[in-house]
Amino acid sequence: MPPFCRKICLSKYLFVGELMVGRWQIQPSDSVLLIGRRIGSLYLGLSVMFFLARSAPVSVTRTALSAGTAVALSLLALLGVYELTAGHAGPGILVSAVIESLLALGYFRILFTERRAPVES
Repeated sequence: MPPFCRKICLSKYLFVGELMVGRWQIQPSDSVLLIGRRIGSLYLGLSVMFFLARSAPVSVTRTALSAGTAVALSLLALLGVYELTAGHAGPGILVSAVIESLLALGYFRILFTERRAPVES
């Protein structure tokens, strides 16, 4: 995930969760904000992990990180569209779904490009 995306996600979930869920037209209850802060903390940990691994050579570990992230982002995008169609979220969630889809495509592109490169164990 590019640094600017990490900062946006982290700052919104951790510090202004009301704005994030408000954009999705979800009531910012204490429970929702609690989950948002926990997700923000998870994003921070993932950001540190990816930052430290950003220049790692092609390897099984790097491939596993990329594959897991691509799958997670794809699922988030699909869930966002589902929640919109089910009436659980407003149209603002489509912005998140589009960003998650684009990031997933980027990770899948990296995965398919790296398949041609020799893998270190």
